Amino acid sequence: MLYLLAQYLEQVIGAFRVFEYVTFRALLAGIFSLAISIGFGQRVINWLTQLKVGQTVRTDGPQTHLVKSGTPTMGGVLIILSITVTILLVADLTNLYIWVLLFVLISTGALGFIDDYRKVVYKDPKGLPPRAKMLAQSAIAIGTGLFLIYVVKMPNVTEVVVPFFKLVQHPFGIVGFLVLTYFVIVGSSNAVNLTDGLDGLVSVPVVIVALGLAIFAYIAGHKIFAGYLYLPHVPGAHEVVVFCAAIVGATLGFLWFNAYPAQVFMGDVGALALGAVLGTIAIIVRQEIVFGIMAGLFVIEAISVMLQVGSYKLRKKRIFLMAPIHHHFELKGWKETQVVVRFWIISIIFLLISLSTIKLR
Repeated sequence: MLYLLAQYLEQVIGAFRVFEYVTFRALLAGIFSLAISIGFGQRVINWLTQLKVGQTVRTDGPQTHLVKSGTPTMGGVLIILSITVTILLVADLTNLYIWVLLFVLISTGALGFIDDYRKVVYKDPKGLPPRAKMLAQSAIAIGTGLFLIYVVKMPNVTEVVVPFFKLVQHPFGIVGFLVLTYFVIVGSSNAVNLTDGLDGLVSVPVVIVALGLAIFAYIAGHKIFAGYLYLPHVPGAHEVVVFCAAIVGATLGFLWFNAYPAQVFMGDVGALALGAVLGTIAIIVRQEIVFGIMAGLFVIEAISVMLQVGSYKLRKKRIFLMAPIHHHFELKGWKETQVVVRFWIISIIFLLISLSTIKLR
């Protein structure tokens, strides 16, 4: 809205032309979403407390977690609200990529909200039935892929870019693109959700990945930069930088209240939404493989769960003391804050490796 207003006012006052720069609007998005998140955070926490949506803590996990029982969950509502309001204010709403990302954010957030609500209000530990949850996630992912192909008419949808090599693009086809979209969005959504198990653990890696994707989105949106660096040029992708900045600001604002000892937990409503929207951004900028590196921490967390479940079903033995793997290290004697900060460092390392693919090819 502010962007459209600035376009009108710049005809009278030239200073408003600064809104044409995506970097300026990205800065505004980060500031606005951070301010909204921190400004309304305590009110949201009070509202969740009144709803009595307290987190239930597993008794078979680290005993230090028992004190967290009753802490309000579903705090991801704050993140979604902050991002949505910010995007409606400062983004170019004529850009279809913005609406795709808003759709994924809100739809997966609504799915997570229903799941959380069933768990904490109806005292149903399983939440949504797994099949219903997976069906909804699949519909969102496939619907997003079809929209990108036939409405947005996104270029390069039939190719997968292989990092570290010049002009190596594996032809995939439309069906392959839809399959890839499904696995990236659904996989990322669930991986982030699995990572959200300790105070502040998931927030900083989400910020780190969003910053990394913002760099790729900025390059992809500029033909000259993309051509020079041998990256796919996606017209209009530069506006995704604004969305990434909104994610950064909103998530940092949430971290203000989620840092140890947490006043509120993100819940499925936030984790599923953030994971899905990050995966969608990776699809838009055509960096799915690089995204797997950048989001390496989330991948490790998800794989640890799959290995644990698979091992127990096949051998009746567990590989880890507890999965996801961050609980394993807690049970090994690491303090919660040690696990969190060390996992943040690992996430930074993965970001640096992924950024190296820009020039190492």
